[in-house]
Amino acid sequence: MSKDYYATLGVDKNASPDDVKRAFRKKAMEHHPDKGGDEKKFKEINEAYSVLSDKDKRAQYDTYGSAGPGGAGFGSGFNGFNGNAGGFGGFDFSQFQGGAGFEFDLGDIFGDFFGGGQGRGGRGRVRRGRDIQIDTTISFKESVFGVEKEIPLTKASKCATCSGTGAKPGTGTSTCHTCNGDGSVTEVKRTILGSIQSRKTCDTCHGSGKVPKEKCTTCKGAGIATGSEKLKIKIPAGIENGQTLQVSGLGEAIQGGEAGDLLIRIHVTEHSMFRKSGADIRGTLKINVTKALLGTDVLLDTVDGPLTLVVPENTGHGEILRVKGKGVVSERSGKRGDLLIEIDYEYPKKISKTAKKLLEELDSEIF
Repeated sequence: MSKDYYATLGVDKNASPDDVKRAFRKKAMEHHPDKGGDEKKFKEINEAYSVLSDKDKRAQYDTYGSAGPGGAGFGSGFNGFNGNAGGFGGFDFSQFQGGAGFEFDLGDIFGDFFGGGQGRGGRGRVRRGRDIQIDTTISFKESVFGVEKEIPLTKASKCATCSGTGAKPGTGTSTCHTCNGDGSVTEVKRTILGSIQSRKTCDTCHGSGKVPKEKCTTCKGAGIATGSEKLKIKIPAGIENGQTLQVSGLGEAIQGGEAGDLLIRIHVTEHSMFRKSGADIRGTLKINVTKALLGTDVLLDTVDGPLTLVVPENTGHGEILRVKGKGVVSERSGKRGDLLIEIDYEYPKKISKTAKKLLEELDSEIF
């Protein structure tokens, strides 16, 4: 179950950025461990703020219920408030109680210390577009053998006219004058801990270090255009109902970064007779008791096409007949499993006097 970040901060879904910031400040001061608060609760508050204070992460969260990779709060490197977090242990909050003329933003401070920076040159962490999740339905037979599906999709992709450069064809690009081609700029913030220097992605070139000499008329220089396309996706043999395929680089494209991933959830329609069991395919065949005793041939419509199943005489109720090599391709061996048919007796609801007499004779003879 996804976390309710709005409930964590005590704001509604229509809260403005200022409302979110005010709620965060109040909650952070209330639950800070050095003020006797709950450390776990404080981490949850920071995680919620790191998502809801970011326009893109908040949009992703509102749409999909998660903020995507890197979208939440403290990273694995955070070691609590015992002095292992680079000077936060034992910090005295009595120094600021909302005094006149003193402004601070804990979200910005913690962002700089715990994962908010991008490292030297702003290239330490590649920006990614949002992942896209879609659903598609395939037949039982297609789930056994695999299938290639053509899926229509509307999304932001690299502009086909300029190949993602943002430049009008034939004009090229030049070095970004804001960051001098580095892709990032230095930003200095005054905080309760003093001045903190950090790196952030350049707003002019969006991290690419290049700007178009003349903007592409299709994408207006963005290098990204939204449009509809048809993607051919190979669904592997043996896929299960509810399984999700991840295709790298086919999600939303983003300026100066990599495209997200495409997540495809597979829904397999139920077969009227068969079901998968590992590498085997199982099914139940109903036949009347006399054919089970005398033996019979039954034509089955399997995933491999029509198949004649030989039911030997005296086949017992619940007995399983095996047809080798007619199951699902095993992921380990690469070989197909078997088709397993369980025999289920059908009994007549009414028996005529003649049939009853014959059965009595049969009973006395066999048993």
